[in-house]
Parts: sequence; structure tokens; C-alpha cells
Amino acid sequence: MPRALLVIDVQNDFCEGGALAVSGGAAVAGKISKFLENSQYDLVIASRDWHNPTGNNSGHFADAGSEPNYTTTWPVHCVADTDGAAYHPNLNTEPVDEHIFKGRGENGYSIFEGVTGSGQSFVELLNSHNIDEVDVVGIATDHCVLASALDSRKHGLKVRVISSLTAGVSEVSTEAAIDQMIDSGVEVVASL
Repeated sequence: MPRALLVIDVQNDFCEGGALAVSGGAAVAGKISKFLENSQYDLVIASRDWHNPTGNNSGHFADAGSEPNYTTTWPVHCVADTDGAAYHPNLNTEPVDEHIFKGRGENGYSIFEGVTGSGQSFVELLNSHNIDEVDVVGIATDHCVLASALDSRKHGLKVRVISSLTAGVSEVSTEAAIDQMIDSGVEVVASL
């Protein structure tokens, strides 16, 4: 059964010091790199938020002069081709086979909303490699990891989330996200 590793949004803006920092993000970046040294996957896919530098990205960014609500609107983050959108330096991207760009002019929580550099959809990428199982790691457990894991289930994939290789915004929302994933048929494991 071909299996892929999905590395979700391990970017500077989601790690300590970034525009939407998640506590433990930098450490998770390093743990994922270590994990990749001893892992065998048919495909390793990394996603990045890649928002447009102008406009509010379909309401994803709070409008100028208004405060983000941190539920449906956010501070400006992960603008394409900026340092904030770059992978965190603790993440070794050498093992990554494909890069997915998402949120280009829109929300883009799930990896399924993104495309490769050549414009191939995420679903097309999976199908071209006959992937039917995915492991999901990255940031944030309670947002983009959650959305990507749930969409993977909706597309009929067997899904595992490796919780020790994720970082969430808060303990409460992370626990709720894990419960929601389990209820949707996602296997959540502490480690492999």
C-alpha cells in the first residue's frame, strides 16, 4: 500500500517569532527532520501557506484597520516569497519530493486546496502515485493539520496523525481537534 507523509505548513510565520506563532513549532520542525532520517515513504509532500501580497485573500486576512478574530480572519502571514512563508530552518526539506502551495488568494487550510509548482492538484498528485495511506505531521494540529487529515479521510485515504510531530495553538483546541479526527476515522498515534 503506497503511503505518503504530509508535512503541513512548517513555516517561519507559524513558529516562534512569526506572525502567527505556535508554541513548539520550531521544535516540531526539528523532530520532523529527525523522523525523516529513519522513515520510508513512497512520497513526502510538504505544504505551505502561500498567500497573495495584495488584498485580503478572500477575507482570510483581517481588513486594514480591523482586528483579526483568529477564527475566520487572521493577521497577515505567509505572504508568497517572503521569509515568513519560508520553511523553518529546522526542517530539512531534502527528503521532500513535492511542494504544495495553498491559500493563494483564499483561505487554504487543507492541503487538498493547494497545487504543486507546476499547477497539479493535490488529488492528481496522490492519484499519480497511487497513494492510499497518509501520515500527517506539522502545524497547527487544530487548524491546517486537522483540515488536511479530515479531507484525507473524505477522499477515502487511510490516515494517521503523529501527534508528537505536530504543534497546536492551544491545549483545549488541540484536544478538541484530536477528538474530531478520531471521530472521523483518523488514527492518532503519539509516535511510530
